[in-house]
Amino acid sequence: MLRITELKLPLDHPAEDLPAAILTRLDIPATDLIDFTVARRGNDARRKSAIQLVYSIDVTVKDEDAVLTRFAADSHVNRAPDTEYRFVAQAPADYAGPRPVVIGAGPCGLLAGLILAQMGFRPIIVDRGRVVRERTKDTWGLWRRSVLDPESNVQFGEGGAGTFSDGKLYSRVKDPRFLGRKVLTEFVKAGAPPEILTDAHPHIGTFRLVTMVESIRDTIEQLGGEYRFGHRVDDLDIETLADGSRRLRGLHFHNGDYLAADHVVMAVGHSARDTFHMLHDRGVHIEAKPFAIGVRIEHPQSWIDKARFGDCARHPDLGAAAYSLSHQAANGRTVYSFCMCPGGRVVAATSEEGRVVTNGMSQYSRAEFNANSGLVVTIDPERDYPGDALAGIEFQRHWESLAYVAGGSSYAAPGQKVGDFLAGRPSTELGEVVPSYKPGVHLTDLSQCLPPFAIEALREALPVFGRQIANYDHPDAVMTGVETRTSSPIRITRGPDGQSLNLAGLYPAGEGAGYAGGILSAAIDGIKVAEAVAKKLVEA
Repeated sequence: MLRITELKLPLDHPAEDLPAAILTRLDIPATDLIDFTVARRGNDARRKSAIQLVYSIDVTVKDEDAVLTRFAADSHVNRAPDTEYRFVAQAPADYAGPRPVVIGAGPCGLLAGLILAQMGFRPIIVDRGRVVRERTKDTWGLWRRSVLDPESNVQFGEGGAGTFSDGKLYSRVKDPRFLGRKVLTEFVKAGAPPEILTDAHPHIGTFRLVTMVESIRDTIEQLGGEYRFGHRVDDLDIETLADGSRRLRGLHFHNGDYLAADHVVMAVGHSARDTFHMLHDRGVHIEAKPFAIGVRIEHPQSWIDKARFGDCARHPDLGAAAYSLSHQAANGRTVYSFCMCPGGRVVAATSEEGRVVTNGMSQYSRAEFNANSGLVVTIDPERDYPGDALAGIEFQRHWESLAYVAGGSSYAAPGQKVGDFLAGRPSTELGEVVPSYKPGVHLTDLSQCLPPFAIEALREALPVFGRQIANYDHPDAVMTGVETRTSSPIRITRGPDGQSLNLAGLYPAGEGAGYAGGILSAAIDGIKVAEAVAKKLVEA
């Protein structure tokens, strides 16, 4: 099979134009084309008056070798890659060895648990939060009534933080083994729309993620896996061996339960701050890691659609427009858009009392009025929060607490219009843009809850972005703060075998461990770590 990439056709092309374009591209007669499938479809909107659909096509022809020879110098005609997933190990039918434990039921933990279950190792998945539907009710409790459950919220519980997001399923991580394809295939089996296998920028949306998470749980349980919700790991049982090395032997939970375990995937997500402190106190090797801080910025989705697609805005093959922006500020900071949510809303995402954190989410339809995105500024451990490995957590907490106060100490988010922000004055009334954040927005001055270097960089970047996307720096666009959970502030360092550098049996994984950023990359890392665990189990 061959793969043709960068095959471009007009936005409204008839269906029959695609096979005709394949024949023209390969310069073969119709009798030589046996079959074709769309591997990927995106768009090129650089010229708004002539937007094109961009295809990657897998093609079967009569004489593939002859075609490849003719196109040897063409990087867009190649042998189609082998994307089939192959298990690295398989437990024997009578396997009675140790059961691996996965801590965390977010994207990383779910895929780690699923792969281990598919390999026959009957994993135990533990999570401090609740099952996804109960967790959804708890999350709405904060959004609608300003009632926070510290153990069941946007960050904690079945599905992880990705459940209440845009459900974006693309990543820039290198993936030579096409593990991302395995993730997407499993998501489709669990109820995701099949088009995520071909869309250049696939997404699912919160409501579909909920049912998918439940389906994956059912699959894991049918394969012999087990879930234990409401189990927060509060301590580790560590054995020190004769040579001075240390090995994990079990887990202590906050409710007094104990679980013997010597192969543990630590997939807790980027907000498990108490767990990070526990690991640090128990001597697990942790390093400080850069992340970013900023705001959520909102515009009417129609503005973004018009700026990106011109007269083709809202075309059914284009959907709600997204954007990606970056600017290197004069103070040495990079300002960039993060987790852009077309047709979505800004949501309360704190997991700790007395703090305000913002995030963005969309449903599959992306049909809500506003577009929102994180607009964040890079920070650096040595420069901004020197100290021990956990100093970044206190840095986050400091600004989240100030945001809580600036918002009126009620879980409302502090907000400011872009025009007022650029002018350095507090906002007192809204204009054309109505913010979507629940439980509400309190207009104020965001300089009360952001570092001065971030304010300076954002004020420089906004007019630059306004020249790239019309109305981006419109005076009535609204910013709400603070966005602090862009990625984990720490890395739980692991070796080539996937284990902690100084605690055998502990396998740090995913976003919380500092090895991923987003649903897809976290799920891919979950597969990698599950494979490392499986190899150790079959060696034992």
